[in-house]
Amino acid sequence: MTPAEQVALGCRILAANGNADMIWGHLSQRDPDGGGVWLKAAGFGLEEITPDRVIRIDRSGRRLEGDGPVHLEYPIHTEVMAARPDVGAVVHSHAESAVALAATGQPPVPIGHEGTLFWPPDLPVFTETGDLIRDAGLGAALAAALGERNAVLLRQHGLVAVGPDVPTAVMTAIFLEKACRMQLGLLGTSFTWSDEAEALAKRGRCYGPDQLARAWQYLVRTS
Repeated sequence: MTPAEQVALGCRILAANGNADMIWGHLSQRDPDGGGVWLKAAGFGLEEITPDRVIRIDRSGRRLEGDGPVHLEYPIHTEVMAARPDVGAVVHSHAESAVALAATGQPPVPIGHEGTLFWPPDLPVFTETGDLIRDAGLGAALAAALGERNAVLLRQHGLVAVGPDVPTAVMTAIFLEKACRMQLGLLGTSFTWSDEAEALAKRGRCYGPDQLARAWQYLVRTS
């Protein structure tokens, strides 16, 4: 599968699983030959993305291949990948549950299995701005907030999820949205979650490479 095909597939799966927001939100993949970043073109919903609506850009946002406008927030992708050589794909979405939970000041905790991917320790929250990540300086600051983690919440904005490849980054965004949605439903009540030892054990058992590969195939079949 080409990078454009992989990005297009990932976009459609994100849209089908709680991460759509009309024409906003985007997914990228690092070019396997070192030629920049493959990124969803601006102006289309995630569910509308086909390979011809995926473009290749350099770190400055210059379009190198493909047709369609470049998202203003391309620095999310280029700066995270510059800071993290291990990251092969980046998701940014405006998943409503992630936006809402970030506004409460609560970190997502492992109420269910999916929360074990994000705690312990507390998931980072980017608070420098709730506005768009529109330049390299903000992109670098976001990358610093992400650190070595698999995701970061952007207060008043959304989420960023990363992985070594498109399937992992997309599933991380889906699991984060689900964990936030589950926790939001319990606000104002008394609830429990796994302790650190149980959470870490479940993280390894539930989300190992084989399990994630099978989950990705399920998402491909059903989206």
